Amino acid sequence: MRIRLAYIVFRSALPVTLLALAACAPAPIYKAAPDAISAPPSQVAQSPEQFANRPVIWGGRIVGVNNLADHSEVEILAYPLDSSQRPRANDSGSGRFIAVMPGYVESLDYPAGGLITVSGQLNGSRAGKVGQADYVFPLVQVGQSHVWTADEMNKGKNNVHFGVGVGVGIR
Repeated sequence: MRIRLAYIVFRSALPVTLLALAACAPAPIYKAAPDAISAPPSQVAQSPEQFANRPVIWGGRIVGVNNLADHSEVEILAYPLDSSQRPRANDSGSGRFIAVMPGYVESLDYPAGGLITVSGQLNGSRAGKVGQADYVFPLVQVGQSHVWTADEMNKGKNNVHFGVGVGVGIR
């Protein structure tokens, strides 16, 4: 009877526990437009005219900042985004793109290696180089950007781990 009662309690507690863990994940920071592009930058670079003037939410790792007279450009190595729109930097990169931002961008606020998510509109492409290799960079006219802190990247991640193991005790 005890085993059956424990089974019933476990079975009813499991959905509640899973729901509680899912509720810990932060909400997306930007609202996606219905016609937002889901293709990665590497695919957009192959035929940028097909995606012209469409909204996009992309993110990744900052490669560098280039400040020009009237705007700044942030080169980003793209990564897929999780449900909270945080870059999943453990995945493989999905191309590079340039985030075009109005005015001056302080490179200390957008440090090389930092993780970022941008929301904006595709605005063509530009040929350039990555090292010695020719490359086509999609250009995103940024409306909003967010550089992620380490705390934000860890927020909502499950710290509960389940496993089976063998323990050894010494008396």
